[in-house]
Amino acid sequence: CWLTYTNAQTHKIIMDNIDRAPMANGIIKGIGPRYCPSIETKLIRFPDKERHQLFLEPEGLHTNEVYVQGMSTSLPMDVQIDFLHTIPGLEHAKVMRAGYAIEYDCLDPLQLKPILELKKISGLFSAGQANGTSGYEEAAAQGIIAGINAALKVQNKEPLILKRSDAYIGVLIDDLVTKGTSEPYRIMTSRAEYRLILRQDNADQRLTPLGRRVGLVKDDRWERFTRKMAVINETVDLLKERKLNPNQETLKLLADNGIEEIRNTISLYDLLKRPDINYDKLKEIFGLPEINEEAKQQVEISITYEGYIKKQLEQVEKMKKLEEKLIPESIDYALVANLRDEAREKLADIRPISIGQAARISGVSPADISVLMIYLEQQKRIEETKNEL
Repeated sequence: CWLTYTNAQTHKIIMDNIDRAPMANGIIKGIGPRYCPSIETKLIRFPDKERHQLFLEPEGLHTNEVYVQGMSTSLPMDVQIDFLHTIPGLEHAKVMRAGYAIEYDCLDPLQLKPILELKKISGLFSAGQANGTSGYEEAAAQGIIAGINAALKVQNKEPLILKRSDAYIGVLIDDLVTKGTSEPYRIMTSRAEYRLILRQDNADQRLTPLGRRVGLVKDDRWERFTRKMAVINETVDLLKERKLNPNQETLKLLADNGIEEIRNTISLYDLLKRPDINYDKLKEIFGLPEINEEAKQQVEISITYEGYIKKQLEQVEKMKKLEEKLIPESIDYALVANLRDEAREKLADIRPISIGQAARISGVSPADISVLMIYLEQQKRIEETKNEL
């Protein structure tokens, strides 16, 4: 990629023709994506900026096409050619395809269940940018979940709902169906409260068993996964078993390899928590078995960050208890005494499937959740008494 910038001449051409830009002249009224505004929107929003950064991104190894990142526009073709030729590096550029404007619209995702089925139309699933998201990955993420759940529904099997602690897909769908969206939604790490465990290196540990349950992981892939997990577990067990005593021989061995001395008996597992030590170093010094890079990475991460990961898993466990407290689909929130009107309205509209989801609805307070839990407990006891009679 290359880096270039707009300049005063670029800005003059754009502003002289701003009345011809639907993104700026009021023809398009919808809210666009927050993170990639058009160049004309940027000039209006940041009039003090003398230049705007552009990335020139090659479209592929076998083409001369280059994408101008940061220059999305709704201006007519003749204006686009004029202002592009004012940019350093693009003086003689030919336009393969013009930039164009998009006006966003979507279904209200609050109409959807967490399985991406419409609440009011059984068997109709919705996925993709139609649900209010922006971005191909977000669309694909919904597509696979909607497809899985449509297939499970016709087989009368339990649906697949990824929790916020399972995957970024879980965060994305929960945000959409619980909070809705007023602008094109894009998933970001900052939206996930459990991002310490939603890592790239452990995606297989989190999701392969779920994929296996719904029939998407075939035997060969499952075998590779279980073999890898066996290596990780055996390695962790070995590191815990191997103890080091602070005798002269051990202290000399550590000193010769540039490792700070130990004062008490510790395991290689605990030694690996030190920032200057990795598995390869321990393998070389103590004759540990060779393991593949993926397994090595997961062993090192799980041990080095064990304390932080443990705290996050405790948070997940607390939330899991709330997620397991299911709310009957038939509940009539009008009958729940002492709920605030706003909470009653939001709960009746969104119809959360669990106390955990209810607690994440904007406008539903912890006090409302307490009232709801008391009501559900009372209803449960009434039902139990009826059954006894």
